[in-house]
This record gives sequence, structure tokens and C-alpha cells, in this order.
Amino acid sequence: MDANNPLAARVTVNRFWSRLFGRGLVSTEEDFGTQGLPPTHPELLDWLAVEFMKNGWDVKDLLRQIVCTATYRQSSTPSPEVLAQDPNNELLAAGPRFRLEAEMVRDQALAIAGLLSRKQGGPSVYPPQPPGLWRAAFNGQRNWDTSTGEDRYRRGLYTYWRRTVPYPSMATFDAPSREICTLRRVPTNTPLQAFVTLNDPVFVESAQAFARRIEREGGATVESRCSFALQSALLRPPSREQMAVLAELFQSELTHYRQDTAAAVEIATDPLGPLPEGADAAELAAWTVVANVVLNLDGVLTKR
Repeated sequence: MDANNPLAARVTVNRFWSRLFGRGLVSTEEDFGTQGLPPTHPELLDWLAVEFMKNGWDVKDLLRQIVCTATYRQSSTPSPEVLAQDPNNELLAAGPRFRLEAEMVRDQALAIAGLLSRKQGGPSVYPPQPPGLWRAAFNGQRNWDTSTGEDRYRRGLYTYWRRTVPYPSMATFDAPSREICTLRRVPTNTPLQAFVTLNDPVFVESAQAFARRIEREGGATVESRCSFALQSALLRPPSREQMAVLAELFQSELTHYRQDTAAAVEIATDPLGPLPEGADAAELAAWTVVANVVLNLDGVLTKR
């Protein structure tokens, strides 16, 4: 903690930088020693550490300093030349762009759908997961008793965790097993992750709830509802091209579900629950498919 060798301040600043940019100025956050990588911007790291100490270790002030910089606020889309020279953005020529962490991916879907519980504290909960996992792992001697009511939609932070059978969707998105302390998660990109966000019970239920929200709050026309869906998920005005693609998808799915009422009811209600009073099953099923697609957009799963 000595001001002449501010290791604690340097490590702390580097971790906050990593949370905001996806990687630290020292990318090996867990190792500042001789076996770790050197900082890409040593003078910047030194300056931030000194300022952090001078300002009384004020975390809010540190975060404000970083997020108000031109570096943080620049576009996350690099030019082809920059991408060729610096594919990992170590030189910070583009803004931060990285996928949300495992718990945040789930929480994001629930929040957009209007399902996320804001309750704080209390015991762990058992949100939905694919059936049979614990039965297979424990020979039928233990069951995953899925939580009901508000507990079903609590933040990922409160999910019950068993190291031998971790919560599957979070494990797929690189959440550590917790058998050892992990300071830095190394992200992967696999087809299983798309499979989870398209088919996992939590994400299907989120799509169903988001579809009902689109019908309830998105206006009376297909165009206004597509605009509402995209703006709710991406937090920016949608382009006409994006809206046109969604509208075309809605019409094709509506045609399909008009011809298969049983499938429409299933996709719109399982597992969320019965149709709202007066709802058209085919129309709600079509919006559920649209909602599922929107929740899987890169802009929803990625901080950019």
C-alpha cells in the first residue's frame, strides 16, 4: 500500500479497466509478476493508480474518469486498417466490445422481457434448467426443485451452484466451476452458446414474456411493434432495414402458426403460462419467434 510502490492501486485500477474494456492494461489480471504480461500502456496505468490514491481510493471517481474519456466513448467498430494491425485492440484505437459474462447474459434476457426480479438478499434459488441433469448426475437421488414465483426470475447471482453439476447455461458461457479461485474469465465462442440462448427454458420463457410485452406496449401496427422490440433490446433507434427483416419474419411465422394452432399455443405458453385473455395464439406465437431472434442479436449479448 506504500505510495512509493502502489501495487494495490495498480491491481485495482487494472481490474476496473478490465471490467469496462474487456481486458486490462495488464491482460494477465491475476499475475502482475515476472510471469505475467507487461502493461500495454504503462504510463497510463501508473497515472491512474496515482490518481486513485490521491482521490482517496474513490471508485466512483475512477470509473467516471475512465468512462468520460474519448477512448471509452469512441466507436467499437474499427476500420479495416486498424483491425488488420491490432486485431485484439491492445492499442485502444476502437471502443470496448466484448460479450457479457454468463450471469449477465441471463439477467439481460429477463430484464428485457420484464421478468427480472429486483429483490436483494436471501437464500439461493433454483431457476429453470433443462430437465433430468441432476437425476442423471446423482442417480435419481437428488432433484432440482425449480423455484416458483418471483424466485424463478432472480438475478444469476442468487442461482444455487453445485460444483459437480454447475448451472448449465452459465457454464456454457464460461462461468468458472468455482473449484478454484478465478480472477479472470477467458471467453470462448462455441455453437453451444447459440443453442442455449435459442432453446434453454429461461430464454424461451423470456422470449414469450417479451412477445407479450411487445403486443401490450408496442402499439397497434406491426411496424411500431418491431420498432419497440428493437429499441427495447438495443437501446437505440432501429434502422429501417432491421425493421423490415423483423416484419417479414413476423408475417412468415404468422402464416405458419395460422395453419397449426396446437404448435402456436405451445410456443406461446410453454413454460410461461396460459395466453392472456383475448390473445390470438398465432399472433402471439409469431411475436415469440421474433422476440427470440431479437434476444439473440449480437447487440444484446455484447457490450459495445
